[in-house]
Amino acid sequence: MPELLLELFSEEIPARMQAKAADDLRQMVTDALVEAGLLYEGAQAHATPRRLVLSVEGLGAATPDVKEERKGPRVDAPEAAIQGFLKSTGLTLDQLQVQEDKKGSSYIAHIHKQGRPTPELIAQIVPAIIAKFPWPKSMRWGSGSMRWVRPLHSILCTFDGEVVRFDVAGIHSGHATRGHRFMAPAEITARRFEDYAASLLNACVMVRAEERQLTILNEAKTLAFARGLELVEDEALLKEVAGLVEWPVVLMGDFEKSFLDVPPEVIITAIKTHQKCFALRDASTGKLSHHYILVANIVASDGGKQIIAGNNKVIAARLSDAKFFWDQDRKVKLEARLPQLDGITFHAKLGTQGARVNRIAVLSRHVAKLIGSDPALAEKAAIFSKADLVSGMVGEFPELQGLMGRYYATAEGMEPDVADAIRDHYKPQGPSDGLPVSKTGIAVALADKIDILTGFWSIDEKPTGSKDPYALRRAALGVVRLILEQELQLNLTKLFTLAGASAEHARDLLSFFADRLKVYLKEKGARHDLIDAVFALPGQDDLLLVVKRVNALSAFLDSDDGRNLLAGVKRASNILRIEEKKDGRAYHSDVNIALLIQGEEKTLHTAVSTALAQARRAIEAEDFEGAMRVMAKLRLPVDGFFDKVTVNADDPSFRENRLKLLNRIREATLAVADFSRIEG
Repeated sequence: MPELLLELFSEEIPARMQAKAADDLRQMVTDALVEAGLLYEGAQAHATPRRLVLSVEGLGAATPDVKEERKGPRVDAPEAAIQGFLKSTGLTLDQLQVQEDKKGSSYIAHIHKQGRPTPELIAQIVPAIIAKFPWPKSMRWGSGSMRWVRPLHSILCTFDGEVVRFDVAGIHSGHATRGHRFMAPAEITARRFEDYAASLLNACVMVRAEERQLTILNEAKTLAFARGLELVEDEALLKEVAGLVEWPVVLMGDFEKSFLDVPPEVIITAIKTHQKCFALRDASTGKLSHHYILVANIVASDGGKQIIAGNNKVIAARLSDAKFFWDQDRKVKLEARLPQLDGITFHAKLGTQGARVNRIAVLSRHVAKLIGSDPALAEKAAIFSKADLVSGMVGEFPELQGLMGRYYATAEGMEPDVADAIRDHYKPQGPSDGLPVSKTGIAVALADKIDILTGFWSIDEKPTGSKDPYALRRAALGVVRLILEQELQLNLTKLFTLAGASAEHARDLLSFFADRLKVYLKEKGARHDLIDAVFALPGQDDLLLVVKRVNALSAFLDSDDGRNLLAGVKRASNILRIEEKKDGRAYHSDVNIALLIQGEEKTLHTAVSTALAQARRAIEAEDFEGAMRVMAKLRLPVDGFFDKVTVNADDPSFRENRLKLLNRIREATLAVADFSRIEG
């Protein structure tokens, strides 16, 4: 079937925007095609520094014909209503039919819209998408009003091998593009993606970002291996560099060995940040090498000697700066830097970094006591945790905050636990980030994140929708990971209160943590409804116990007893809800044993009373599996009750007593979870 090929050729697109732009182009075009009634078999989108490319395969030659019957106003309706209906249908009054029904006579429109040729539709869709394309930043150029990420030079657009003609701000669509800016700048024509990609490859352009990434990675590893070195892999840098070149050429440069006196993380960050280069390490020792990998966008006639020399010169200057900061920073003690934090505003409504450090220090002592760490060490680590923010190195490379603090603390002879905690207190900063290596670090990391959360909650700066400018969701997920992966039993409400949260904010924060826990556990395969069922119970402040309860509940519901009991409990709850609403009262009082006249209701009452007592004891002992085993014993009595006993008996006293018995079932299961919130 025919294929749509589209290329938007421009000046350099920032690497960070390319992947999303390609995906946006694919989504916007295919959505518009489907909305018009055109289905397709597949779509692929690509980006290089100078072009966005889309191929949509398996499109029909035209949109399908549409036949629609639409009922209009009554024949005796006001003239304005009738004219409005005619306008919406595009018909005239004599083209309408009249239909009789019980309500009288109404106009009926039979609308037939003939399908449109696909090229005609594409010629309408593409200019509209270009006009409203969601670039994070865009620009105007020349005298025109069109906006694009960088000046747009040409548009290639073909369908089934033929050019789709349209005009965008004076740019006429065609079937021409250009190859590599320097190595193959001549015009190239293409009509289908397969030929387009092959022609560009011959013109020194790799259209697929994945191909450029793989080329860089393989050639870098090969070049390093030949020197007895290993590549320090960096996925984010690899993607960025692949977005800077259309024809990657991997080269190796070097810098003076004397710079290796600077911490390796500083060197790696410096050459990555300033020159987009990859670090190398000695394969035998694991130590950082004075060689590095750079990626050019051209095959140079001199084999890349001038490119390497230029990079070496720039990197030498950057590393000289880094060495200067390293030497100067160590001349000033961390303690001497603390007063400077009082001059740095953390947030206009939350005070300075100095004030925040004091709060974290106090909270760190409390957390340390709760998790079995040394409170004095935790407090000390918290006091110095932000001191490196006013160092020259962190001023130059903010991403090294915490890490440089550890280096400076170690140089001053501070306790290893304190130094490690200074480095680790930001951890974890994402799902793939590691945790602090010591309990001291865990205490400070928890205190740091809880202070952030309670602080922003107190000024009503909570995440809304997709907006989370202060990364509060990430902070909460960090707390969740610290607690669960370190198996810490902590009362969150107590911690929120110690951090200064009001009772209302503490409750709201606990609800926020319930949502973050769902996100975390969902990735582990847990069911969100089970988390809801457990969090619905009062006093669920301990995330570790919540998860243990959820896991036990999940295992129970995977058994026949669990599934059948769930059905019985839901049946009991539904009956209760209906009858309580009808009667305008609840049935929470004790069951009258004298009114239990059938064997099945007597058996159920005994079983429920026993189960409730045993389940509560098991819960108090944190034996959630044991509590579920107790609940399993209710399955047969519940089944027997519903098989033999009529709840809504004719005698009002029997009916009331049996509703109270159903409430006892609900109370018993509420000891472990709110079964009404469980799906299924």
